[in-house]
Amino acid sequence: MSGVKSSGIAPRRPLLAELIGTALLVTVVVGSGIAAARLSPSDSGLQLLENSTATVFGLAVLILVFGPVSGGHFNPVISAVDWLLSRRPGNGLSAAGVARYAAAQLIGAIMGALLANMMFDLPPLQISGKDRISLGHGLGEVVATAGLVLLVFALARTGRAALSAAAVGAYIGAAYWFTSSTSFANPAVTVGRIFSDTFAGIAPTSALFFIAAQLVGGLVGVGLVRFFFPDAPVTAGRAVVPHPNYPSKES
Repeated sequence: MSGVKSSGIAPRRPLLAELIGTALLVTVVVGSGIAAARLSPSDSGLQLLENSTATVFGLAVLILVFGPVSGGHFNPVISAVDWLLSRRPGNGLSAAGVARYAAAQLIGAIMGALLANMMFDLPPLQISGKDRISLGHGLGEVVATAGLVLLVFALARTGRAALSAAAVGAYIGAAYWFTSSTSFANPAVTVGRIFSDTFAGIAPTSALFFIAAQLVGGLVGVGLVRFFFPDAPVTAGRAVVPHPNYPSKES
């Protein structure tokens, strides 16, 4: 990402990219979960494999498509860390930019869940009753989110942000399996999954718990990035995918 000033219409493009990208990400997660439950109704392990495989490929493709426009964040934690790390050099999102990104991501996430429900002939608006609150799940979200932040900004620091699509997809796919929470690692996606009472759903109270754990994980990730890559703020604005029309802090 660069800090190039954008034209009058450019700031709308990144926001729309974040909205549509996050919507499609949640559609992939929820839709593949519904399909998995229908295709393998008696095998939860196979359901998770089907769900995680679709998410890996879907997330990688979405980063490739929308990364050149918005950075392909699709995640308020990544957007907030972009600001936290790069606010002094001034080469990343502004605080207002983070707020705009987060709003677009949250709206997109809800839209994505509704779309997935409709595609599978389910009532569009649902509220999940799936309780996921446990100490293990909370720890899993801290680990998953911290690892994601470390990965994204380590790639930016070492000039390998172009590998983000493959690397982030691979990490999330692995974290589906090595974390007890199946690696939500994203407040927007967590909110979106409230609105589908299906395999990938999460109850509202559990969502609040998960989001709190994700924010803690984000801060842990920032600490790890600063420890391993002390000069990371200089390059943080290059995450997730480098592009010339990223909205500057003035936009």
